Amino acid sequence: MTHTLAGMADGFAIVAAFAQLINAWEAKVIDTFTHIQTRLEVTPHLLRLGRLFSETVLIEVGGDEFYLTFDKGHIVSVVEGPSRKTPWRFALRTDSEALTKFWQARPEPGFHDIFGLVKIGRGRVDGDILNLVKNLRFFKEVLTLARAKEELVA
Repeated sequence: MTHTLAGMADGFAIVAAFAQLINAWEAKVIDTFTHIQTRLEVTPHLLRLGRLFSETVLIEVGGDEFYLTFDKGHIVSVVEGPSRKTPWRFALRTDSEALTKFWQARPEPGFHDIFGLVKIGRGRVDGDILNLVKNLRFFKEVLTLARAKEELVA
């Protein structure tokens, strides 16, 4: 690419297109967490499981941070980061491809569980692990609420 106005314009167009893709991905993740929030409200057994869980959890997807704040098992806010001022109890860090596979109706082995992601090297759990383990079933089932529903073929 030459250092001309036309060449620079092409470079700016590529950067702008890339920024749009990133914004679209972030919007999709926020929509997914909002969908989880809605589905959680109509899932009584999960609300019962999480009734003692009131924490903020960091979900990092490919460097993008999302803070899920729970209050007595309800997701009360989903905030996009990064934020150095938002305290979180534990974090799940993964990449976008792994999270997309995790949210499939029938994820392949290794992508079926948050610890499966860790085992295959596609995820990491940080922070207060004891708090995660105390609420493990609740947290794992909440994250799977975003999984696509399979169509039953008769």
